[in-house]
Amino acid sequence: MKPARILVVEDEAKLAQFIELELKYEGYEITVANDGVSGLTIARESDPDLILLDWMLPGISGPEICKRLRQTGSKVPIVLLTAKDDISDRVTGLDAGADDYIVKPFSLDELLARVRAHLRRTQEENPDVLQFGDLSLNYATREVFRGDRSIELTAKEFDLLEYLLSHPRQVLTREQILERVWGYDFMGDSNIIEVYIRYLRLKLEAQKEPRLIQTIRGVGYVLRD
Repeated sequence: MKPARILVVEDEAKLAQFIELELKYEGYEITVANDGVSGLTIARESDPDLILLDWMLPGISGPEICKRLRQTGSKVPIVLLTAKDDISDRVTGLDAGADDYIVKPFSLDELLARVRAHLRRTQEENPDVLQFGDLSLNYATREVFRGDRSIELTAKEFDLLEYLLSHPRQVLTREQILERVWGYDFMGDSNIIEVYIRYLRLKLEAQKEPRLIQTIRGVGYVLRD
């Protein structure tokens, strides 16, 4: 799917650069702000998928940015990064609207795990998106992505992929697929499923990506690693 857009608001230049490089390496799209005012402005204008927000910032503090974003109805996941480790500080940050809290110095593995968890939760709350591994399909926009690569599908290819994504790891018989995608009264070529599976594989594997649509001989097909 499209890479998640993460806003890093951190005034310590070396730390901001380190976080930026590591997150880019993981495939995320990163924007960095080095003070509270620009961080708040970018958050409002770009509507990122997640914000990593330092507590102590020039201009506006991290908790104050949280408050202002929540007051305007923003639901973007916010993870506070801070050296403050008292319980009262944690409560202050969470009450301000932060979703999570990481104490400096933190491990890279912990940061990446928190980022993945919050992005996954956001995606699960979006009923318009079906996802399996790096493959995603959006009902509302009819967009399909393999990683960050956009894939153009015909209407019937989209319907077939939607059905497979709706039943991941479940073996679907040819009869089930034919009825669901083409209709119970379909009277066309009996090899139509094989033809469209081949079309989908060519598009989904155009850049040598691993195969996701597997053939179960004598039965049908299954979407699995």
